[in-house]
Amino acid sequence: MSTRIIAEKKREYIFGPVPSRRLGRSLGVDLVPFKTCTYDCIYCQLGRTTDKTMQRKEWVPIDIVIDQLKEKLSSNKPDYITLSGSGEPTLFSQLEELVSRIKDITDIPVAVLTNGSLLWLPEVRKALKSADMVVPSLDAGSSQIFQYVNRPHLDITFSKMLQGLVEFRRDYSGQYWLEVFLLAGVTTPEAEVNRLRTCIAAIQPDKVQVNTVTRPPAEGFAESVPKKQLETITKKLYEKAEVIADYRGVHKEEDFSIRCEDILTLLKRRPCSIEDIAAGLGIHRNEVVKYIEELSSEDKIETRPQNQQLYYKAQT
Repeated sequence: MSTRIIAEKKREYIFGPVPSRRLGRSLGVDLVPFKTCTYDCIYCQLGRTTDKTMQRKEWVPIDIVIDQLKEKLSSNKPDYITLSGSGEPTLFSQLEELVSRIKDITDIPVAVLTNGSLLWLPEVRKALKSADMVVPSLDAGSSQIFQYVNRPHLDITFSKMLQGLVEFRRDYSGQYWLEVFLLAGVTTPEAEVNRLRTCIAAIQPDKVQVNTVTRPPAEGFAESVPKKQLETITKKLYEKAEVIADYRGVHKEEDFSIRCEDILTLLKRRPCSIEDIAAGLGIHRNEVVKYIEELSSEDKIETRPQNQQLYYKAQT
């Protein structure tokens, strides 16, 4: 057996279940290498994109992904199996086959969390049609703000992105939720809110979920919107819109609290990146992000940018 195959078998493609604001207990499937994405969003909690690409390929071995999923499902019953992970999942070229094979082994619904940047491609829309839920993002109502917030691949324009979100609604019969991510002073001015509202009206999603910065972002200038302002804007955006609430009930479960304490103990010793924490505790980086969010919301840790990477340390 080649060294590459052995390495692939050792890598974990399945993570969780982790608490999700949208989906309850979510079992994640990681389909692309870390920070392989079509965007380089200023608010991303995983840091800056290191491989900005539109290349769709079988980034990970589908057979090993299915084997690991079967093993995980033998001892876990999540609310959703969620295709998301460390980059943009629609860059995985075997997405259609993967969804089909997941449905062959379980009746747990499949959700895809995507930035929506590639829905203008017919092959991507086709790949997602059999998912039970698709949740794309809309972070801007104009080309200028789109470029500022999402920093997309050169071949992705605002008009293409919006066209894809609208066209997928026509093709898709599953649950279509739209996440709108607001940034203080950027997408909160009235003119930009009105542009977002116009875009959402064209998309016609089943639900709009409004979010803001709750985890340390890639760029320090990406600032969160206060709760009251977030609620006011949400009422203006769409009739079926809601602010995504913290899933505190799940966060307070014993296993989640214990893992948070493990991370805090580690950060008391030395500053660590998400990768450092994942390697040190033997857990997936996407799980680490959830714990970091909780610790940050409780002001137990602070963020320190260094060499274009975010490091975390315990508050003293």
